Amino acid sequence: MKILHSSDWHLGRTLFGRRRHDEFAAFLDWLTGVLHERQPDALLVSGDVFDTGTPGVRAQELYYSFLRRAADSPCRHVVITAGNHDSPSFLDAPRALLGALRVHVVGAALPHPSMENPGGPSLREEVITLRDAAGRAELVVCAVPFLRDADLRVSSPGESRQDREVRLREGLLAHYAAVTEEARSRRDAIERAEGTRVPLVIMGHLFTVGGKTMDGDGVRDLYVGSLAAMPASAFAPEASYVALGHLHVPQAVGGREHIRYSGSPLPMGFGEADQQKSVCFAELDADGPARVGLLPVPRFRRLKTLRGGREAILARVTEMIREHEEIWLEIIPDSPSSALRDELEALTKDTRLDILRIRDRVLSDAALYADGAEETLEEMDPHDVFERLLDARRTEEEKRPSLRAAYEELLHEMENADAGPETD
Repeated sequence: MKILHSSDWHLGRTLFGRRRHDEFAAFLDWLTGVLHERQPDALLVSGDVFDTGTPGVRAQELYYSFLRRAADSPCRHVVITAGNHDSPSFLDAPRALLGALRVHVVGAALPHPSMENPGGPSLREEVITLRDAAGRAELVVCAVPFLRDADLRVSSPGESRQDREVRLREGLLAHYAAVTEEARSRRDAIERAEGTRVPLVIMGHLFTVGGKTMDGDGVRDLYVGSLAAMPASAFAPEASYVALGHLHVPQAVGGREHIRYSGSPLPMGFGEADQQKSVCFAELDADGPARVGLLPVPRFRRLKTLRGGREAILARVTEMIREHEEIWLEIIPDSPSSALRDELEALTKDTRLDILRIRDRVLSDAALYADGAEETLEEMDPHDVFERLLDARRTEEEKRPSLRAAYEELLHEMENADAGPETD
């Protein structure tokens, strides 16, 4: 059994007002080619398919066009789970239709048996059995989407921040344990009925203990504090592979090569500009960890940060103009000035260089600082700023979901307005 693992596409994401549809399209074209060349049996996408819960028309076109092409490829199955950026209901809406194309989607987290209503959905729907062309079971997948606060615990009046973190951790571990137990039962039933043992794979979108992030990658905390981070030891030991999403840096977890973040396929910010992006290719057996390799993703547009004094920056920009390569630039001058801005604008006019930002504004509201550290406003994710404002103003927990939803809608409208009308 061969699988391809990717995550954190963030379709529709902009970078300082610039649309990136061409880069996303190029990545999905490349990924389609990989499906034909490597011929995996399944593609697993572990969350954050879209950048917002209300993706634009072009982002949706890219998504559905790719799924159609994937259905025509040698890859028999696609399994997609929601991330914290995705709208569970939006992903789930075409679930039945996509199922006909062997695309399995789990958008909303399903309740733990202790929390569900009689006759309602159960965790069994997060366990998917993939079958070959002859109808024989070949893989059992624990397709766990991003678990939100309300999926993990019931809030209690007067609970402390530490109590909340403990309950989140308990809920996270309990959910994965319950899904894994259902998968074990499914595997046992397959073995009894078909006389064969199939591999088990776990999908998740979450932080893990020791996970690495990068400056400017847009990754924000999923839960308050660090107690809710998942240790590698909490994943079922019999899992042949654990396909994770949320962290943009490709990495193994806890030194275990078969527990991996594939990372984002594109650099989501200038902090990731020099990072080699990849997708994971794994060969599975029914027993034992998978054999895992990384497939490097090509760079579809160059991002570059220039730091230093005025003369050094102007000299380097002049050199880059001669390279005749399309480059998006971030400028961090030692001494920002309007004169430097004017010089750079004149120098790069009618060239393939595009200066996206010159960093010189410092966030002044001390209530928004993380642990007292200085940050520029441009370095912070807009969602992170909003969450810190909610905390700074001690917003009641029950009011936060509606405020977040309204903020997401406003942010989406602002991003579209900044980038201009979609003509592609």
